[in-house]
Amino acid sequence: MPITKKRLQTSLNPEVEKMLNQQVQLEDQSSQYYLSFASWCEREGYVKAAEFLYEHAEEERQHMLKFFKFINAVGGHALAAEITPVPYEFESLRQVFELVLEHEIKVTKAINEIVDCCFQAKDFSTFQFLQWFVAEQREEEETARTILDAFDIIGEDSPQGMWMIDQEIGRIGAEGIDSDMGDQA
Repeated sequence: MPITKKRLQTSLNPEVEKMLNQQVQLEDQSSQYYLSFASWCEREGYVKAAEFLYEHAEEERQHMLKFFKFINAVGGHALAAEITPVPYEFESLRQVFELVLEHEIKVTKAINEIVDCCFQAKDFSTFQFLQWFVAEQREEEETARTILDAFDIIGEDSPQGMWMIDQEIGRIGAEGIDSDMGDQA
C-alpha cells in the first residue's frame, strides 16, 4: 500500500494561496515574454538588448521558483504554471521595452494586491516574504523607464542611434546585474 501524506497544517489563508499561485503563473509568463523579446532582439542584431533580456528571463524564472518554494514551505500547494501564448514579432526595439514596462507594471499591481490581501488576512509571514518583491518591482519599473528614456535622449532615427541605444541597454543591464548581485550577498 502506498504511503500517503496528509497536507501539512498551514496558517496560509486559502485566498492568499490562490493569489500566490496566480503570481507563479505571472512570473513564469514574464520569463517567457523576456525570452521572446530576447530572441527577437538577437535576430534583429540588438546584441546587448538580447543579453539583457535573456538575463531577465532567467531572473523572472527565479522569481517564479521563489514563490513556488515559499508556497510549499508554508504548507500550501504550489501549482505549475500553465503554458500561455506569447508574442514573437515586434515593430521596434522601443516597442519591446514599452511592453517590458507595461508588463512590469502589471506584475507590480499583482504583487501589491497580494500584499494588501496578506495585510487584511493578518498573514504577516507572507507579507514579510513579499517585501523583497515590492522593492524588486520598483527597480524593474525604474530600469524599464531608464531604457525608454535612452530612446528619447539618443534618438532612434539612425543606425548609429540604434547602436548607441543597444549599447546603453547593455550598460544599464550590467549596472543592474551588479547591484542585484550585491543584494544577494
